[in-house]
Amino acid sequence: MDFAPDARTTEITGQVHRFLHERVLPAEPVLDEQLAATPGEWGFRPVVGELQAAARAEGLWNLFLPDAGPDAGAAGSAHADPDADPHTGPAQMPGTRRGAGLTTLQYAAVAELTGWSPRLGPAAFNCAAPDTGNMELLAHFGTPQQQERWLDPLLDARIRSAFCMTEPGVGSSDATQITTRIRRDGDDYVISGHKWFATGAMNPDARLLIVMGKTDPDAPRHRQQSMVLVGRDTPGVTVVRPLTVFGYDDRDHGGHAEVVFDDVRVPGENLLGGEGDGFAIAQARLGPGRIHHCMRALGMAERALALVRERARTRTAFGGPLADKGVVREWVAESRIELEALRLLVLKTAWLMDTVGNKEAMTEIQAIKIAVPRAVQRILDRAMQVFGAAGVSADQPLAEMFAGARALRLADGPDEVHLNSLGRAELRRP
Repeated sequence: MDFAPDARTTEITGQVHRFLHERVLPAEPVLDEQLAATPGEWGFRPVVGELQAAARAEGLWNLFLPDAGPDAGAAGSAHADPDADPHTGPAQMPGTRRGAGLTTLQYAAVAELTGWSPRLGPAAFNCAAPDTGNMELLAHFGTPQQQERWLDPLLDARIRSAFCMTEPGVGSSDATQITTRIRRDGDDYVISGHKWFATGAMNPDARLLIVMGKTDPDAPRHRQQSMVLVGRDTPGVTVVRPLTVFGYDDRDHGGHAEVVFDDVRVPGENLLGGEGDGFAIAQARLGPGRIHHCMRALGMAERALALVRERARTRTAFGGPLADKGVVREWVAESRIELEALRLLVLKTAWLMDTVGNKEAMTEIQAIKIAVPRAVQRILDRAMQVFGAAGVSADQPLAEMFAGARALRLADGPDEVHLNSLGRAELRRP
């Protein structure tokens, strides 16, 4: 295998690296000041808009989204027959090129760099979740009318969005258990249900909610669900409250919200894909989402190691710098080994997604979703130990990154679900 990045990857990562260190990282204290000055607000602060304008002027925009047309590549062909496998999805709608044209493998290096600054990096390039996954859904499965109404404003960062799948009343690790009801009433759909951890929904600019619910409870279990596009201001939509993750409310992005849908009526044209396609569409969304999470998490780990190197060389204890302590050297060595090994697995996964499609890469996608957050959590834990009390404070980014890495072990499916599925697939091999 040739591990050298191609010319396009080298070019784009060079641009993003420079932008990250010249603009994004220096803007972090500015964001803190703006957050302190606006304690009651949700959503992006002015510094994000300034970074977005600068990134867009340099062509560093929508880097996550490859060509979205009918010839989008092998990743598109992996979603053809939802009845054959719950991890497949419906056929994609014809589209036009709307993204930067990067492959998954090329984007891997870019996404890792954005992970150095989780609060500002992805947002600066319009590559922040959950908008990325929602834009991919609209690009691949939306009608031209849906794309014009919702996708274009998202691609321009004029609005934001939320994905409403998880529910408080059922074990949402099994998505077939969701209870939100989507029933047909004439030319409309009427939605009733209770969602939570709808990421981004506290942001008033999240004008679009993509809602998953059951249209036919009597259908086969993977054909019961559908997805509908719901405007935030539709009567019956109530954003109940914000939710925290380890005490962090993520209000600079839009937080996580509990949302109630009380007989919310939307036109039939707001159905995404077809009736019964919801579970398959969700799997199509979550595959790329999982690898994007892992790419960014590697960036968090790299930044943590960079901070540890500086701290260990400059901090003195018991007669010498921390860099001379055997335990610190062991921590750094263990972290480097884990990081390098998992980066290679992420790159292999990205390569497979580009060449044979998401379905054929499912084993690797599940493997990195399990392994990367666990390893990054360990790396961040060691880094916090090197920093002592400062490591668990807000003076360093480590504690917030640790909370994010731990949450990733639940987001897009908990470890145990992926372990069970991966183990089952392994035992089926001849």
